[in-house]
Amino acid sequence: MAGHSKFKNIMHRKGRADAARSKLFSKLSREITVAAKAGLPDPNMNPRLRLAVNNAKAESLPKDVIDRAIKKSQMGDAADYSEIRYEGVAAGGVGIIVEVLTDNKNRAAANVRSYFTKMGGNLGATGSVTFNYDRVGQVSYPAKVASEDAMMEAAIEAGADDVVSDMDEEGEGHTVYTAFEDLNDVAAALEAKFGPASNTKIAWRPKSQVPVTGDAVATLMKLLDALNDDDDVQDVYSNEEISDEDAAKLG
Repeated sequence: MAGHSKFKNIMHRKGRADAARSKLFSKLSREITVAAKAGLPDPNMNPRLRLAVNNAKAESLPKDVIDRAIKKSQMGDAADYSEIRYEGVAAGGVGIIVEVLTDNKNRAAANVRSYFTKMGGNLGATGSVTFNYDRVGQVSYPAKVASEDAMMEAAIEAGADDVVSDMDEEGEGHTVYTAFEDLNDVAAALEAKFGPASNTKIAWRPKSQVPVTGDAVATLMKLLDALNDDDDVQDVYSNEEISDEDAAKLG
């Protein structure tokens, strides 16, 4: 869910679309349940839940699934989920942050460690990777909603810090970055102008990129694939920079 944008989209085109969507729906539902359980079950009174519901709607999660996820949070037998962050270094010196939401800490820890070990990486202590990232608010829009200039102008007016626009056919569109404490205000201002965002969240943004070439590219992507495919993993952030030439070799 982070790293070189063109390569990410190549990864997403590699198949398993239905399975990937099913996993996405599961993760969106889990976040809704946890957000509702942590606060009030009303999105209007719970900012985290409001973000979770909006993101789910943007991915076309059915309303009845959203409602069930909220109701599940109020049931006595609702699973207790733990939020855990793992940090590690992968092939080529890439720093990876893994955010987990799990009802089984031992399973999650064993799986994440196994992925790193098998793919030539190493888990590190807390803070070993995040020092090279900023904690930010992130609002994403598809390219079709606005030109680069229009999005930049709107983001500045909303109080955002930066905009990255990837307008290629397979690009990710517009990603607006803001101080995490300003996320709700910036997101509301952009929504008033462009409609609901495709995704709004607190994220990790790398301060610098690590160039990765040759065989290390394939090894790194296997690790990122394994992490993203794990049911307990909610988000993965990485700071690789991969050339289009190297990316095309795996396309």
